[in-house]
Amino acid sequence: GTTANIVIAASLAIGPPFFIFFGWLSDKIGRKPIILAGCLLACVTYFPLFSALTNAVNPVLEQALEKSPVTVTADPSECSFQFNPTGTASFTSSCDVAKAFLATNSVNYSNVAAPAGTVALIKVGDKTITSFDRGKAGAEAAAKTKAFIDEATAAIRAAGYPASADKAKVNMPVVILILTILVIYVTMVYAPIAALLVELFPTRIRYSGMSLPYHIGNGWFGGFLPPTAFAIVAATGNIYSGLWYPIVVAGMTFIIGLLFMPETKDRDIYAKD
Repeated sequence: GTTANIVIAASLAIGPPFFIFFGWLSDKIGRKPIILAGCLLACVTYFPLFSALTNAVNPVLEQALEKSPVTVTADPSECSFQFNPTGTASFTSSCDVAKAFLATNSVNYSNVAAPAGTVALIKVGDKTITSFDRGKAGAEAAAKTKAFIDEATAAIRAAGYPASADKAKVNMPVVILILTILVIYVTMVYAPIAALLVELFPTRIRYSGMSLPYHIGNGWFGGFLPPTAFAIVAATGNIYSGLWYPIVVAGMTFIIGLLFMPETKDRDIYAKD
């Protein structure tokens, strides 16, 4: 919505000077320390930053997460890891239907194992909602889906989970500050990386050498972020657990970079021509 566009635009407007600053700094102290520092900061601060972001954007949701616990009781063998990068997979068991609904609505929940064959149940306060197997519903699938969503939505709303953030309660300065910090992490990696990739490879293979790792990183690792994060959230019941994916990637980058990536500052890019 408009509010989201405003805060994102504000943080993006503040962020670009840091590309210049970290590019300049990398000419002084090297490319590697700044890139690794950006990765390490992301690993250490993502969880507290996103928790603070929830508090600033939607304090009502944060209160509901604390005061209104939700449980999903289901047969574990029916619960899939809902990874669907192409949008073609279908997760239809009663467990999958229940967890997908809660994850989509930003509701934390605890997983409780039930005997084999048990239909999944969602417990919100003193209310219990029975899920259903969409694959076995046949012609009644659409009607049962609507009835389930209506009942489950009413239950989480009654427990205090909001349909959306209240604009009047959004702490705009804090939201812009947090988003700006996240943008600064990006500038710490991207400002030196163009120079580093040029300096890593001789002219005859430079374009291929730059293009391959850049597009693997952005296309594959970045492209798989949304479906992987959703699958992790649906499996664990914690709306923040999807952050483990970018944290693990950033952590791998830090360790591999620390051990194997050379410092390229002051390297003669024409030396091997």
